[in-house]
Amino acid sequence: MPNEKTTSTSEADEAVAAPSSDLQFQDVGLHEGYTHAQETRVVKKLDWNLMTLFFVLYMLAFLDRGNIGNARIAGMAKDLELDGNRYQWLLNIFYITYVLFEFGVLLWKVFPPHIVGAGVVFLWGFIATVQAGVHSWNGEMALRFFLGAFEAWYAPGIIYLLSFFYLRHEIGFRCGIFASAAPLASTFAGALAYGITSGHSHLANWRLLFLVEGIPTMLMSIFAFFFIPDSPEKARFLTSEEKDIVRARAMRQVGTDANARIGGFSIKELLPVFIDAKAWLCGLMYFCGNVTYSSLPVFLPTILEDMGYTAINAQGLSAPPSFSAFLFALITTWIADKTQQRCLVIMVTSIVGGVGYIILATVDTVGVRYFATFLASAGVFSTIPNILGITLNNQGSDTRRGGSIVLINLIGQCGSFLGNNIFPTRQAPRYVEGMAVCAALMFFSALLALSQRLLLMWENSRLDRKYGHITNRMDDKSKVAAQENYGPNFRYVL
Repeated sequence: MPNEKTTSTSEADEAVAAPSSDLQFQDVGLHEGYTHAQETRVVKKLDWNLMTLFFVLYMLAFLDRGNIGNARIAGMAKDLELDGNRYQWLLNIFYITYVLFEFGVLLWKVFPPHIVGAGVVFLWGFIATVQAGVHSWNGEMALRFFLGAFEAWYAPGIIYLLSFFYLRHEIGFRCGIFASAAPLASTFAGALAYGITSGHSHLANWRLLFLVEGIPTMLMSIFAFFFIPDSPEKARFLTSEEKDIVRARAMRQVGTDANARIGGFSIKELLPVFIDAKAWLCGLMYFCGNVTYSSLPVFLPTILEDMGYTAINAQGLSAPPSFSAFLFALITTWIADKTQQRCLVIMVTSIVGGVGYIILATVDTVGVRYFATFLASAGVFSTIPNILGITLNNQGSDTRRGGSIVLINLIGQCGSFLGNNIFPTRQAPRYVEGMAVCAALMFFSALLALSQRLLLMWENSRLDRKYGHITNRMDDKSKVAAQENYGPNFRYVL
């Protein structure tokens, strides 16, 4: 990309040394051709056409990775002889490959997104469906290996793709919409699995579960192929006038037309991300969040059951906390976009989650503990999308934004290993140790967010001293080109 410049620790100021960067900082004059209302209409069309599709696909991904727990209860454990730690390894192998194949995120920049998206959706749907025919633990291990690989290319890839369609003051809420599919799926996953496996078909109930939840994913790959645009300018649902608007938005964002952003990446741009303290802080926050993010949906029904509820009631009672998390994720990311104070929002959500876990670890009263599940769920599921927003905001090129998504997942998804192992049955019914670990990590996430904010404030003050103080150029009235790429007008979002 011609507008992506190699950077190091002092990225924002070093990137402007080259005279060729002048194009990025002149008044491009494109903004005056449309009104705020027209741009708002374009953004809403992007939301309805893109976010709806991405949201549904992520719900399917969440169901396909998590239904193994329901399948285990429905007879899979007996049929595949899941004795000892065999079931635990089926969970672990998914996240091992999720980490190993994380660099596949960059495929979304190299190849047309509609091809990458359709291929990834079909392949993970195919693997999820084929589980219905497995007859051994070894076979299921192999399938979970590939399921983790293909899902690793979807969710992080979509988060990266959103940065090609939305400006930096819009991206956080869209991350929230996308990530909120997970808690929403949790509200009905148990009931759906129960409905599928409670019948008496000629096929084993757990096999039927994989078929019923896997086949729709493969079918949705057709929609992904036809409805994921390769760039805003190629979106079929936009008129020619609206495409002019997205062309101007791309100039404001990175200083080039949207089509030029797909087709390759620079290794020189990618490597500095891995020594960037800001990216590592985001990765550590993501690690803390993923410990609880991966474990809570799996173990929440078990925690409720051990409070004294029946298994059926526990499944039903897990829905309200998950739904509150869905709402809280949307609300907090919207606030972070409007205020551009992402670190403060992450601090609040992390503390809310940490308080919930402390109550779960220390209180015996059932009603109070159930209330604490609302706090834990809301804090955990809203922290993750806010971390994604600040990660994308504070890298100054498309390649570096992609690299940062890769890095935080390489670090963060390791937290999923810990999350799957901190609630052993020997801790029942209180799971004090597991709750304490989750609480400690959520509070540590708040501390990391504070550290990140202080670092970003220092970086911005240094840039102000070097180039002079600038007004806030993150709003939709700015006419400066390439405001999201490194340059004298680039400032970090706090």
